[in-house]
Amino acid sequence: MDRGHRAVPHTADVRVEAWAPDREGCLAEAVAALVETFVDTAGAQPRGETTLELPAGDDTDLLVGLLDEVIFRLETEGTLPLATEARAVDGGLRVRWRTVDADAVELVGAVPKAVSLHGLRFTGDGAGWSCAVTVDV
Repeated sequence: MDRGHRAVPHTADVRVEAWAPDREGCLAEAVAALVETFVDTAGAQPRGETTLELPAGDDTDLLVGLLDEVIFRLETEGTLPLATEARAVDGGLRVRWRTVDADAVELVGAVPKAVSLHGLRFTGDGAGWSCAVTVDV
């Protein structure tokens, strides 16, 4: 399975899908999918780096927690991840983001407000991992 992500049509909100051979890659793709729904990152250069840890939890909790963190950092710091590296640590997740100031990228869509639990999916099997998330805008 290759890595990738896309936005899919959804009434009033934004829905993203992501996939990758492993769980951590799928999480990184979900972050990229979320960011690309509302800003154009083409040509943007990272200006900072952030490391964060998410506590142990089930896979969907990690997905929601990570995407909520993107929204939180945008609202409180005005930063966005351009690149995401994630790895499992003690049942949780250690994430490294290479970031850019939100003012340095062009707004192309509605800014996300929250991750919805409705229709949330994050699963893995022998072929790889995939997720689908609806985001309130």
